[in-house]
Amino acid sequence: MANDYYETLQINRNASDADIKKAYRRLALRFHPSNNKEPGSAEKFIQLGEAYDVLSDPRKKATFDKFGEEGLKGGIPLEASNTGAWSSKYVYHGKPEKTFMQFFGGDNPFAGFFLTDFQTFDVPPQAGNLQPGVVKTQDPQIERDLHLSLEDLYLGCTKKIKISRRVMNPDGFASSIRDKILTINVKPGWKEGTKVIFPKEGDQGPNTIPADIVFIVRQKTHPLYIRQENDLIYKVQISLEMALIGFSVDVETLDGRLLTIPINDIVRPEYKKVVPGEGMPLSHHVSTKGNLIITFDVHFPEKLAPEGKQLIKQALSLKY
Repeated sequence: MANDYYETLQINRNASDADIKKAYRRLALRFHPSNNKEPGSAEKFIQLGEAYDVLSDPRKKATFDKFGEEGLKGGIPLEASNTGAWSSKYVYHGKPEKTFMQFFGGDNPFAGFFLTDFQTFDVPPQAGNLQPGVVKTQDPQIERDLHLSLEDLYLGCTKKIKISRRVMNPDGFASSIRDKILTINVKPGWKEGTKVIFPKEGDQGPNTIPADIVFIVRQKTHPLYIRQENDLIYKVQISLEMALIGFSVDVETLDGRLLTIPINDIVRPEYKKVVPGEGMPLSHHVSTKGNLIITFDVHFPEKLAPEGKQLIKQALSLKY
């Protein structure tokens, strides 16, 4: 059965170089012989080494992407190599530990932990053979969505999020899993896409710098309001009679107040009632707010009796 290196690393074919490295790091730590004694884990570790050896090399990867495993290991015709793809027969050296050491800078299986879905791998706390002089690099940012209601973004709030991460013990070799509470003080007026960064709160490792954890604001859908930048859109359904003779609208604000807005104008198509200062607060100046914009959906009657038509005709013929 042909190997699918992307499937082995549990990534898609559009994965970036960073995605490939991240996937290998996660799975190699999980199936490393010093960590996993389950049947089949050794074979899996070899498969991971071969998959990473191919996909981390642009020329080998290009050959595999175009010609598959058969072309990679059997060689491709010289006339097909004008794309720059590697055309020699590929043979994996069969030493996954060598691939592992080249990746981590040593044979220590605890050199690259990172947080995934706020869970870490259950690995033994003994130390490996650390390589002196290894240059530490920081793990990629860990991004998580922070879903907030429109009320949260209007009033501001405090969110506490529990994470579990690996922390190095004082001896600098062993590590343990510990919980931590991250506190996010949501400011009134924050918008979709606002980022909150917790520097170096990812998993610790002897040869790596912990990743930054980044929370990205995602605004939940509101049943009454639509937000447009700092303005709030409120839609009202009215009858044709109301559109012509006037009425008032009761609007419950996001902070629980009830506004009664008189509509004395004739509600024409595209008409909007703007109420200044009743929109979203500005995050940099919360005492200033955007506008409340009321839009209208006029419901026309489906039928009119002849008498009704005559009365409307008479009414509209009056001077106004």
